[in-house]
Amino acid sequence: MFKSFAVSTFILLLASLIEAAILSNITVLPAVPDLCLLCVMYFSLQNGRLMGETTGFVSGLFLDFLSSGVMGLNCLVRTIIGFVSGLFTKVINTEGFFVPLLLGFCATLMKGFILWLLSILYPTEIMKYNPISWLFLFELIANSILTPIIFRLLDVFKKTLVLKPETVE
Repeated sequence: MFKSFAVSTFILLLASLIEAAILSNITVLPAVPDLCLLCVMYFSLQNGRLMGETTGFVSGLFLDFLSSGVMGLNCLVRTIIGFVSGLFTKVINTEGFFVPLLLGFCATLMKGFILWLLSILYPTEIMKYNPISWLFLFELIANSILTPIIFRLLDVFKKTLVLKPETVE
């Protein structure tokens, strides 16, 4: 389990660095695709709720340290999404193109809903998040299209990322 978590953490660190340092500085992109969210979803779908929660929290920590947002916001959002994705461990077949595309679409919608709800509950601390905007639509489309690609890339490391079936809850 430690080896899988260590490799997952390293991949999440790379994804958060790519997201925060490279993709956020491309001025042509209206919104940044959320690579960490897609990786967390892959880890939780393959390994269960516990791995989803921990990788979600770790990816949120990386993004919180690299961004200027509210500390802990990304941790909360990604931990929730990692837990919910982990509920469908070994139930959903992530092979193919359309199922991962739909999973990325649903995860981005869930992220948008959670951030919108938190921006209503804490209007002074959290920037107003509008899930009905062109920026969110771009992020939704980009995440949906990138999900099958990210899943195939992570399948290369499947032997080290996926836990043995008896350790998955």
